[in-house]
Amino acid sequence: MKTLSIKQPWAELIVSGEKKIELRNWNTNFRGNFLIHASKSPDAKAMKEFGFNNLPFGFIVGKVELVDVKKYKNSGELLKDKKLHLASGDWGKFGFILKNPERFENPILAKGNLGFWEFDLK
Repeated sequence: MKTLSIKQPWAELIVSGEKKIELRNWNTNFRGNFLIHASKSPDAKAMKEFGFNNLPFGFIVGKVELVDVKKYKNSGELLKDKKLHLASGDWGKFGFILKNPERFENPILAKGNLGFWEFDLK
């Protein structure tokens, strides 16, 4: 199944349903469900900002559905959607629109990778 590595706390915010847009510097034609892999290295600044100190790293923590991609043309558009992506505009000009997040009760240990990558859930 397609998988995307995302630093904590962003992975947690996605599977909890709080983060509804994932910002990236690259576009994709992919639509559908994908696994959320929490990278081994966190975003330390965001961990403090959101008040997290004990999240899983290096695990597949859930899945979500990518339903569309929004191309941001300017910083005003990014700022308007801040409550949906929760990040600064430094993170990218493409917004992956996410729906139906699901947290896994038992996270799965996995090595991450760049971009979408395949993981066998069997």
